[in-house]
Formats: sequence, C-alpha cells, structure tokens
Amino acid sequence: MRVAVAGGGWYGCHIASSLKAHGVSVDLFEKNDCLFSEASGNNQFRLHQGLHYARSAQTRYQSRDGYHRFAERYPKLSTPVENNIYLVPKEASLIDFDTYFSIMLSSGISIEKIPLKSIDHIDAGRFEGAVRCQERVVLTSAARGYFTKRLNGTVNLNHAVTEVQQRDGHVWVDGVAYDHFIDATWGALPSASGESGSVYFEPTLLLYYRLREDLSAPFPAITLVDGDLWSIYPTEDPGVFTLSSVTHTPLGRYENKSRAYERLAAVDANLIDEKRRSMEAEVHPYMPGFKETFTFVGPQFAIKTKPKGLSENRACGVAANGRCFNVQSGKIDNIFYATDRILGALL
Repeated sequence: MRVAVAGGGWYGCHIASSLKAHGVSVDLFEKNDCLFSEASGNNQFRLHQGLHYARSAQTRYQSRDGYHRFAERYPKLSTPVENNIYLVPKEASLIDFDTYFSIMLSSGISIEKIPLKSIDHIDAGRFEGAVRCQERVVLTSAARGYFTKRLNGTVNLNHAVTEVQQRDGHVWVDGVAYDHFIDATWGALPSASGESGSVYFEPTLLLYYRLREDLSAPFPAITLVDGDLWSIYPTEDPGVFTLSSVTHTPLGRYENKSRAYERLAAVDANLIDEKRRSMEAEVHPYMPGFKETFTFVGPQFAIKTKPKGLSENRACGVAANGRCFNVQSGKIDNIFYATDRILGALL
C-alpha cells in the first residue's frame, strides 16, 4: 500500500509515522522548509486535559484520553507544568465554580481544589474558586527533531500539494498514483477534502513574555475559565511564557486561507502595541502586578482553522471521501483519535 499525506504538523507527522510502523509506504508533503512550521509550531504549546471545554463533553473526553496516550507514546516531547492552575472569576465566567468543578470531576479529569489565598500574584477577591491539574508543555523543537529523523526518506519539504484527483482506482497527487491520500492540512486543500465552506481561518497574535529573574518561586500557569478570558502558560524556554486572550488574540475570520495570510502580513508595530496594551489591561484587574512581573519579548503569529458555528466543540474528526481522508484536527493530544480512525479504515 502506498499513501500520501499532506501537512507536516502534529497530525501529518504522527499519522505518517504510524503508517510507516505498519509497513505502509508513505510520502509526507510539507509546503514549508521544515516540519511544524504552521499552527503545530506556533501555539500555546499546551498539552490539554480538556479543562478549557466545560461546554463540550466530546472535546474533554478526547483531550483527557489523548493526554495520557501522548505522555506515554512521546515521553520526551513534553514536560510537566509544575503548578498548573485554572481559576473561575466571579463576574466574567459563563458558569459558576461548583458547576465547573462538577463537570470536570464527572469527566474523569483528576483535579484538586486549592485555596485562593495560596495562589501568588492574583487578586484572590476577584475569583470564586481555583483548581490545580496536571498538564504539560509540548516541546516543539524536540518534536521537530524527532520526526525529522523518524520520517527520514519520507518527508518532502518545500512541496505544496496542488492537485488531487481520484480515478482509475487510485488517488493521483500532483501526478503520482497512490492508494490513499490523507489531508492533514486542516482546510488548506478544500477541493480534496470536501471541507470547503465548513471551516473558517483565524489569524492570531499571541504574545511572549519573560519572567523577571529575581522572583523567588516558579511562576504558575494561570488560565481563567469559562468564556472570553485569558491565560498565561509556560513554553519550552525557561522563564518565557505566552499570553493568550480569547478576545484579543484573534485578528479576524476569513473564508479563504490566503486572505488570512494577507491579514498577518499586514500586522505592524502599531497593531502589536495596541494588542499588547489591550491584553495587559485585560489581565491587570486579576493580576495587578503583571507588568512588574513580566517583560514583553515579542509576538507569535499563526493561523488557526476552526469549524463554523457557535459550538465550543474542538474535537477531532476524520471524514472519508472515496480514497481520500480529511483530518479535522482538534487539539494536539487528539492525534491518536485521528490515527486510530485511519488505521482502522486502511489496515
């Protein structure tokens, strides 16, 4: 069997690696000059357990299960967060703390309540409750190196797939015949995947901050739930954190990915300063000492693909169209769900 995979991010690399382990001949195509160049290498680097998604049971279950499978399968490609805290604010959250806590416990996620007064750096009076949970930081540089070595001879860099046709019992990918084609680009090839019109593209601007060196204790990961809130999360670089805001990180919604790229290309220093001020102002009421604790480093740019609709569902799905499969990517930890579906169909 010969299979072509488009997209050199987490989904494409893991699927290609799994197929290769089963003796399948695989060609992986990535349009950039290295793996993890798009959203897989530009995000908040969080390996989720599902605590973001109080309003989507399917997303919680996939993330919970995928989290443990990821840690077991790729133990050197992530590292635990020492102090990972989720907080429910009194006024801005869409649900109360007791409801949030009950949802997470009933989902089989291991969490513990912690006293608000025990959490440094926050204004405890603005919160209704807090929980601590194990989550991890994805080590993107290590992952890029791992899959570059693991998929040696399989990866075709600087190759953007432009034509996919099904005929004569095969899938023709840029003129070459394969038995199956897997689109792991999440909407970049709508003609092949049948996903045109069901997703939109969201250019994003995330901010990097460096922790002040004279702090006596490690800074916790802080995430506010549930609703249009914000989070501070560590990266693989010691002392460097990301600040993400549901309100201010997105730069728009676009039907076409090329338009989303154009929006990112138009970002200038003035917009970055504006977004920085807005995000810091959003954080300040809950963490008054933020600007004294962190130093701004710079922005991170990416394009997310999201399903249309008001649902909070960010679960993974796999759609089949003849000999073509389209991976509707969820979180990084959902790579196992997608791969299980594809292996079950092909082997």
